[in-house]
Amino acid sequence: MNLFSKLRCVLFIVVIFSLFMTASYASYSTDSLSSSSSSNLDLAFASLYSSYFSARRARTQPRNNYDIIIAGAGTGGISAAIQAARMGSSVLVVETSSMIGGQAVAAGVSTMDDMSRQKSGIYLEFIDRITSYYSMRGKSISTCYWYDKSTAFEPHVGQEILFDMVNDARRKGVIDFLMNSEVVSVKSDNKKVSGVTVRTQGSKKDYGCKILIDATEYGDILPLVNINYRIGNSEAKFFSDDSMIQEITWTAVIKKYPGGVPYHLKPLYPLPGYELAKRNYESLVSADGAPFRNVYPIVTPVDFATHNAYRAIPDSGTPYNYDASDKSGRLVTKTEVNWGNDYPGVYAWTNGKRGLPAAYLEDRILRLQVERDALIKTLHFIWYIQNELGEEWSVADDEYENNILPEAARGLPYDWQEIIKRMPPIPYVRESRRIMAKHTLTSQEMLQNSLSYRDGQTSHEFYDAIAIGGYILDLHGANSDADMEWQFHERTSSQIINRPRGPFQVPMRILIPEGIDGLLAAEKNLSMSRLAAGALRLQPITMMTGQAAGALAAVCSRENKPAKFIHPMLVQWELLNSGVDLSLCHYSDVPPEHPLNKVIQISNMYGLITPSEYPHVPSYNIENYDDPVLIMAIIKGHDKGVFGVDEIITRREALDMITRVQKALTGTKGTADLGTKPDNFVSRGDFAKAVCEAIPDLYKANTNARARLPFKSSRHRNNDYVMLLGRLGILNIYSGDSEFYYGRPVTKGEAADIIVRAAITVSRL
Repeated sequence: MNLFSKLRCVLFIVVIFSLFMTASYASYSTDSLSSSSSSNLDLAFASLYSSYFSARRARTQPRNNYDIIIAGAGTGGISAAIQAARMGSSVLVVETSSMIGGQAVAAGVSTMDDMSRQKSGIYLEFIDRITSYYSMRGKSISTCYWYDKSTAFEPHVGQEILFDMVNDARRKGVIDFLMNSEVVSVKSDNKKVSGVTVRTQGSKKDYGCKILIDATEYGDILPLVNINYRIGNSEAKFFSDDSMIQEITWTAVIKKYPGGVPYHLKPLYPLPGYELAKRNYESLVSADGAPFRNVYPIVTPVDFATHNAYRAIPDSGTPYNYDASDKSGRLVTKTEVNWGNDYPGVYAWTNGKRGLPAAYLEDRILRLQVERDALIKTLHFIWYIQNELGEEWSVADDEYENNILPEAARGLPYDWQEIIKRMPPIPYVRESRRIMAKHTLTSQEMLQNSLSYRDGQTSHEFYDAIAIGGYILDLHGANSDADMEWQFHERTSSQIINRPRGPFQVPMRILIPEGIDGLLAAEKNLSMSRLAAGALRLQPITMMTGQAAGALAAVCSRENKPAKFIHPMLVQWELLNSGVDLSLCHYSDVPPEHPLNKVIQISNMYGLITPSEYPHVPSYNIENYDDPVLIMAIIKGHDKGVFGVDEIITRREALDMITRVQKALTGTKGTADLGTKPDNFVSRGDFAKAVCEAIPDLYKANTNARARLPFKSSRHRNNDYVMLLGRLGILNIYSGDSEFYYGRPVTKGEAADIIVRAAITVSRL
């Protein structure tokens, strides 16, 4: 090879390498990556190969306009971004911290609070990837809550996996990030959001959008738009100084150092206020405390190992494995500090009440003071375990490394700063401002919804359900009668009386605020009562509602319509096709892999078709994962009904189905004619005619005249109806037939598929 050829080869390699590195850099965070933490850079290079091809779609600088802008990269915001991008939207995510993942990652609460017994959609994908990551390393994810079916992960692993999911989504859409940035103003024209102003490193820039999603931890977008919202038990326009909200926690991830804690992670002096904190921690954790013996309520003080097992997470830094069983609980080497360090906790607020003043959300100066005190309270615990318990534990040095100290830590002694740099960059905020929509979800409604198909009841499903969750009505402080919303008939006793008895749905209508178009809620800021928020604030359900907000935003952008004019069925169909479960009713003859499962879920929610047999599972204590009554019902198959998917329907049943779908679409029952003899079966041809006559808007739908039909045209009297439905894709269930058999009877499963697809087609108009 001559010199020229060698130089050409070297030049070619250099160019390819440069393109490769530029693509990886662009795929991660655009112009804001330089201000992100060093761990983000590590993640970028770790995902280099998987992100390369999708990175070619990314931009080195944010564009000026996006379909969707999302304020907040927490559990709701990042899920919304992934879903919207998968649907082809361009998305800009603006995040105030240096990390994505919000309460589950950036705030360090990576022990999943999930009592739903159901996982689906982006949340299930995330957990599956977590499981795969640790199983490849021979480690369990069931490490917390003293329960061997729990789910936990290290925050840095959660962030890496979320970034991988972001890069996968970039194959279909655009996701750009502005980290360490904040939306400081919202632009609107005629009560419709048109863009935002973002502050990044002291400079401001305007960005246009069709839809803005508030996925911040505090609901910080709501004061920037001219609408009313709820804060504590007050409305912003009538804010009460006595209004209280839940406590916050500044968590920490700590680990064991067998060779001794490094000097820079072992402070020399306690922080002011330690003596008060010491009395608090002594009542919870002590050297001679009781070990956990699977008995509730927990007797305190517990020993240090029991404390660690409560929020234990896997430890990638050791070759050893442990789980939440009694045998290996004392092998835990990494855990989260999130027990006994709620702020203000037992200290109470200045008025003697548990909780925080709602002004914490409104007053940035008070917010900074509260978060500083919450941070110090957790730092007290680190001093306590090192100096009172004599344990060789400190903050983990392989989770966070924030080069920029959080504002709440400014001015704290130098010997504590190395610890603070390895703390989560944001606190765990349990309660946010909440939008006011046409409907407000209450705890009583959640209870009734959770009783669907239980104890002999039938359906209380929300017709516009967009997510399923499961948790108790959990308030950390601010749970006295005076703190509740009496207009929603909620009291302290409602926490027990209205506790869900199983999984519950979240309706789409509580994501859409009144008073402005182009704004959606996606975190802890939905239109709900404080008690309802106590169950909807947890990481699994915020991921699910975030995914739904992303789907709704993408549909709004695609259809160029405000959310209030989008039929829920369109969003539900997108979510179902994205692997989200929406119905609380399950059938033994329609398992998840059944081709009609999705349309039958929609049929359940709108009550379009009466199944042959409903489930009849008992209600149970949602806190008891191993409720024996429920387990026995599942063993006997009582948790599933029978849809009758292959049963032939009568003309009477067909008429009932068609009038129900008319009501779902228009709000009123219409009429349809299937002739006499109501107990005879209905033929395919006659059913097609009845559907077209009952839903005349089908004629307004855009048909694809050149679409290849699954059957040939004929001279049958119902041919025109069949051809119309065929071109609309409504008769795809018969695509396997060589011709359309007009006279064959219609089954219940076929009817469900046809009327649901017809309803979805009309919903797009």
